[in-house]
Amino acid sequence: LRQISQRTISTASRRQFENRVPEKQKLFQEDNGIPVHLKGGLMDALLYRVTMGLTVFGTAYVVYELLVASMPKKQK
Repeated sequence: LRQISQRTISTASRRQFENRVPEKQKLFQEDNGIPVHLKGGLMDALLYRVTMGLTVFGTAYVVYELLVASMPKKQK
């Protein structure tokens, strides 16, 4: 049992991941006129647009609800 636990722990620690930090630094430091929050590619642009859409929708909904709340209800 002791050998099995040592073996799985030691083989898991042998896995090496490629260091991609220098590639990402070059990408994000490149002066190409793109804002830094969009330099990650298509997924960054998609997340940005979804966030902006939700923000605009949320703001419009809050303004609508404030207008509804400010109007007195008609009594019968």
